[in-house]
Amino acid sequence: MAPTPTTADPAGRVDPAPSGRLVAGLRPPLTRPERVLAAMGHHLRVYRRTWRGSIISRFLSPLFFLAAMGLGLGSLVDSSAGGVGGQPYLQFVVPGIVAYQAALLGFGDATYPVLGYIKWNRMYSATLSTPLNVTDVLVGHLVVLSANLVVAVTIFIGIAALFGSFTSWWVLLGIPIGLLTGLAFAVPTFAISASIETDNVFGVLYRFVLTPVLLFSGTFFPLEQLPAVLRPLAWATPLWHGVALTRDAASGQSPGALGLVHLAVILAFIATGWVLAHRAFTRRLLS
Repeated sequence: MAPTPTTADPAGRVDPAPSGRLVAGLRPPLTRPERVLAAMGHHLRVYRRTWRGSIISRFLSPLFFLAAMGLGLGSLVDSSAGGVGGQPYLQFVVPGIVAYQAALLGFGDATYPVLGYIKWNRMYSATLSTPLNVTDVLVGHLVVLSANLVVAVTIFIGIAALFGSFTSWWVLLGIPIGLLTGLAFAVPTFAISASIETDNVFGVLYRFVLTPVLLFSGTFFPLEQLPAVLRPLAWATPLWHGVALTRDAASGQSPGALGLVHLAVILAFIATGWVLAHRAFTRRLLS
């Protein structure tokens, strides 16, 4: 058997010859998974430095919402109106808040961080100077964002369950529903962030888009209480569909065929957002 090639340094130490991508000569191109993992590397390295603060906020957020909306306001609604549809207000409102928190987190993570990587620290441009392409950059960032959404929704559901907010184990379906709801806001917002020059736009979006969506999504009161003329506004937003699916899962009810409509609308927002985001990133970073 031929001896294993070795290399020696000036001090006389002998090391095995390099292997894999370190060998001399032509190297095979990176595969898609390898490129996506490389794109994820920066985000994961940043998260290793900031995860403590984010985890603390993930635990505090459901506690504040439960104390203020579920227990505080809920006790007033229960005592004066007997709850909502025969169930305690806590069990009505918490599934909606789960979906809204996912939407808020997805939207927030797609605003300043994305514009910063494009305009201020230009991390995306640096990444594209490597073998990675726009698709790799987008997928890598969205995978990390998705993991963050899953962690946040899981923690929220776990803490809310301790307060008796759910009546069925089917509420665990709220985790993938929350993920999709968050992505339905995050992916289109990627396109917006890649198309603007100033962060002033984000303030407008928060005030005149996200806040009205929250109010008209059936999160805090049944959609049937809205005037009939305003209900189509809720039907056109992904949040209402996420709220409806999460509320059905939390109570153990089957959404039936309507559940497929809810899911289709959410997926349509994600797919449309992906096309727009990919186009905006390509135009902004490669032109």
